[in-house]
Amino acid sequence: MVRVVATGTFDIIHPGHIRFLEEAKKLGDELIVIVAREKNVRHKPKPIIPEKQRVKVVSALKPVDRAILGDEHDIFKPIMELKPDIIVLGYDQHFNEKKIEEELRKRGLKTKVVRINAKEECEYCSSTKIIKRIVDVVKSRLKEYEEFFKARGMI
Repeated sequence: MVRVVATGTFDIIHPGHIRFLEEAKKLGDELIVIVAREKNVRHKPKPIIPEKQRVKVVSALKPVDRAILGDEHDIFKPIMELKPDIIVLGYDQHFNEKKIEEELRKRGLKTKVVRINAKEECEYCSSTKIIKRIVDVVKSRLKEYEEFFKARGMI
């Protein structure tokens, strides 16, 4: 049984996430996804979607066998508990494969770190691009949205 671990923020799920997880699943028998804690996201704006909801959505994706929240204090803690054979990184994830492998060796794990270079090409294959699109659409239709929310007692 080959255990694969993928990590990420998974704020607003898009085809790029799906492709990454499908490619990750091909590398083993079991795919566990560690969803980043909000407080640990430092390389981009904080997620919009609450972390428990992000875990629930990722858990429901076909390639994923299980999804868990990362540790707030030590990003390696869940890895030490899961003891994966492989950790996968997406083409755009900011981690250095060699540094991760070195840290894992220091902690007694021989886990292989693999970067998945497959990239889904689509206009909105980025949570940031989706958020920008939403902001642009709402700005252009602000009056329409205000009336919609007001009619439903939301504002």
